Amino acid sequence: MQACNGVWVAHGTGSTERIVLDGRAGLKVPPAISGFRLRNVSLSTHEEQGYYYGFSNEGLWPLCHRTPVRPVFRLDDFRSYTRANARFVDAVCEEADTDSPVVFVQDYHFALAPRMIRTQVPHARIVAFWHIPFPSPREWAMCPWARPLLEGLLGSSIVGFQTRDDCLNFVHACKYLLDAHIAPGENAVLHQGRRTLVRVYPVSVEWPSQWALQSPPVECCRAAVRSRFGLPEHTRLIVGVDRMDYTKGINEKCLAVERLLALQPELRERVVLLQIAEPSRACLPAYRECRSQIIATVDRINRRFGTSDYRPIILLEQHHEPADVFELLRAGDVCYVGSLHDGMNLVAKEFVSARNRLLFLEKWGAALENQEPYESDSSDAVERALARAEIFADQCGRKSNMVFEPSPRPKFNATEQDSRCVEKSQELKNAYAAYQAQRSRSIFSVR
Repeated sequence: MQACNGVWVAHGTGSTERIVLDGRAGLKVPPAISGFRLRNVSLSTHEEQGYYYGFSNEGLWPLCHRTPVRPVFRLDDFRSYTRANARFVDAVCEEADTDSPVVFVQDYHFALAPRMIRTQVPHARIVAFWHIPFPSPREWAMCPWARPLLEGLLGSSIVGFQTRDDCLNFVHACKYLLDAHIAPGENAVLHQGRRTLVRVYPVSVEWPSQWALQSPPVECCRAAVRSRFGLPEHTRLIVGVDRMDYTKGINEKCLAVERLLALQPELRERVVLLQIAEPSRACLPAYRECRSQIIATVDRINRRFGTSDYRPIILLEQHHEPADVFELLRAGDVCYVGSLHDGMNLVAKEFVSARNRLLFLEKWGAALENQEPYESDSSDAVERALARAEIFADQCGRKSNMVFEPSPRPKFNATEQDSRCVEKSQELKNAYAAYQAQRSRSIFSVR
């Protein structure tokens, strides 16, 4: 968006996002921040409730994640979802100043948008990216509007997913629910005279991370975090960073720590799980139940193993700015990513970019498959991660450049590696900016 001086079409929930600075309800973001233009789409509270909280997050979100929460689909919510998609599409088409703009459609909130855009701008190049898992055809068919959602996505030139399994599920859903033709060997869906490519694009993070580069040294982060939470220097710190969401496995992580302390009494008062649980979708019953369960579990475990100056689990229920998150990631000995089902959990990659330390990943949606998140005894894997962190700290004086993976990896010179990454990243940015400067077509992102 920045390189192309594009337009970001989004719904803002704060009062500042409703300020109109030009005739199209948009504003120019200063180049020092980003350099693109922001186009605001205002939704009423009722529209937001039906479109975002209702159909998107009471219906599609649980449908696409393997969790016990049952999807809820209401006709009124789908109507709100359709109207909201149309509102965003109208904004995109108003902004388009060529016959063939490039439009990025982001995530499950806009499944109908690609086909709507195609109707108004037939030659648009549309890329839709589905950030979350895509369920099997049988599961997808549980949605009463499964077919129009697929047809909406097939308005795209390309539909992208996080994993190969998600691509296969989408292609099979198109075949069995729409009777679409699948082009063998091309990863393409042919339907109603249109050809849509289906591709795997795993999301990554900025490397090297600007937040890591701006952060204080690791030892300073460790000292600051331990001082803030009253943790002795010898404490082994397990860090978790998630939204308060039933897909993130926060309760399961707490239970794993409880079992670890029960089986290994010598680790009591030596191990702490510091878990960020950013408030999310608190107006929905499933999220309120999730929060209540987690709080009850944390309180019980802290009463069982805690003392007057020791809490085995510290739960932080507030928003954290990126700089604060990276401080915690740099301070941690182990990062615990335990999503029950996820598209691509970026916390794993952010932890590595914050500091190449020990990484413990559960199976579903992480960047590395180590452990089954529903397994009752995840405490074994946590114990192994802590043991390796202890070894690495002893061997490297807390300056380890190693990452916990299924097989050992050789050490590397972090300074030289970072320098090469910076040079390569800048080369790619320069080449991409030069390429885009030669193009006159508009680029938009709808989110």
